[in-house]
Amino acid sequence: MARVTIEDCLENVENMYELVHLATKRTRQLYKGATPLVKSKNRIVVTALREIAAGRVVPLHQKAVGDDEFAPIPN
Repeated sequence: MARVTIEDCLENVENMYELVHLATKRTRQLYKGATPLVKSKNRIVVTALREIAAGRVVPLHQKAVGDDEFAPIPN
């Protein structure tokens, strides 16, 4: 994936507001030292968006796993 777009991410979330919320939560986790779920040499915010676009991070109501705001999907 050369560039991550909003349309790529919206395939995995219901609307853009949910996308912003999900990306914010994941970005904070990455800043605190969480392991990225996709390979990326970009900034942490872009890495979070790439994870969402790849379907590696989904909102909790789509896949009920754990107590977090979203559920990272293991390899």
